[in-house]
Amino acid sequence: MSTDYIVAALTFVVVLVSMLVTHNVADHWVQPQAQSRDKGLHGVHMWKGRLACLRHVASYTACTALIVAVMWALFELRVSLFSFILGQLISAVTHFWADRRTTLRRLAEFVDRLQGLKDEAVGSFYQLGAPRAGKDDNPALGGGGHRRSWVVVAHRGSMRPSQAS
Repeated sequence: MSTDYIVAALTFVVVLVSMLVTHNVADHWVQPQAQSRDKGLHGVHMWKGRLACLRHVASYTACTALIVAVMWALFELRVSLFSFILGQLISAVTHFWADRRTTLRRLAEFVDRLQGLKDEAVGSFYQLGAPRAGKDDNPALGGGGHRRSWVVVAHRGSMRPSQAS
């Protein structure tokens, strides 16, 4: 294995760990409760939800960009400015998409249908762990629904149709 492959792998690990840790800090400690509550709003409050989500993603991206930039300088990572900006842009866009909530629910339901699920079974796995009306059982600070949803999509997508039910 060449040195270039090792450097690329180490760069990937440093950036991955930096993004994962900073993601949790930005989602759970930096994000104000109002943004967490409002970022998934739809219907007549759609613009309020979009603005709350946009504000959250701006602070989230500032946090991840800062930490990745520090790691880049500290470890002299072989990352181009273009790659750094592109990575932060992709992270911001996908985070906004996921935090609007209905987007991931629809994706999970689509994957369920691809697996052959029908009627009330569609979306049932996505709903596991979701807060119940009138109960104080939110699964995570800041909601965490997007992480749960990506796990649902990845899990369902990896199953054969006979396993999905």
